[in-house]
Amino acid sequence: MPLFMDRHDLEGATALGVGHAHAQDLAIQGKHGVVFHTYWFDAKARTACCLIEAPDAESVIKAHSESHGLTPAEIIQVDAALVEGFLGRLSDPQSVVHSSKPIDEPAVRVVMFTDIVGSTDMTADLGDDHALRLVRAHDGVVRWSLSAAGGREVKHLGDGMMASFADPAAAVRSACEIQRRIAGFNKDNAESLFVRIGLHLGEPVRENNDLFGATVQLAARICNDAAVDAVVISAELKEAIGDAFVVVSLGRRMLKGFKAPVRLFAVDWLV
Repeated sequence: MPLFMDRHDLEGATALGVGHAHAQDLAIQGKHGVVFHTYWFDAKARTACCLIEAPDAESVIKAHSESHGLTPAEIIQVDAALVEGFLGRLSDPQSVVHSSKPIDEPAVRVVMFTDIVGSTDMTADLGDDHALRLVRAHDGVVRWSLSAAGGREVKHLGDGMMASFADPAAAVRSACEIQRRIAGFNKDNAESLFVRIGLHLGEPVRENNDLFGATVQLAARICNDAAVDAVVISAELKEAIGDAFVVVSLGRRMLKGFKAPVRLFAVDWLV
């Protein structure tokens, strides 16, 4: 059966209340031929996202309506691999299963893109073997940093990578560490590697988009707009990390696919 994720806007909701609603869903799921796998709850935003296997979106809505009456504001069909890549799980956490405690974990994630600058010219100038060596160096640095910071590799893009983080500060630390390690690599090697990094913070389900669709699109555009060797973040991510990093305002930039200018900040990764 297809897999769906929905979003509920729940003014005044608590983790305990949402956990009770999930239990009500589980109790009647067989009647509608659906399987409620898990959910995420954002106590600050008062939103919940459910992951459901169902014949169609209408079955999800009917099951929610009968169990507790909290119908979703949005619902989209999703790919299991992407859900696990972005959010890290496809079922209730074992700690919750064994303790019966409600889930109190938001689905908001930071999406990071890395891009090897001039990858096409790099292959033409250095040859396939040397270019592949630099790509492997990039991959090794990024994967090490993701592991150290609790990030997850979502997709390898050939000349870069897309990754996801639950912790905004950890995401920015990871990006800075990538640039520092690449700078160290360049000092020790004849061929240099240049990377730009863009990051944005957002929710998984918005306005019938793909999973993290708007967040992914903006993070990718921020990366494309970034200068060589830069770490650039959105205003939303800047707000989430507060004063934990030294940043410089880049002002408002017009990015492809976005009608309004986007406020961006460059992070000083040398500090």
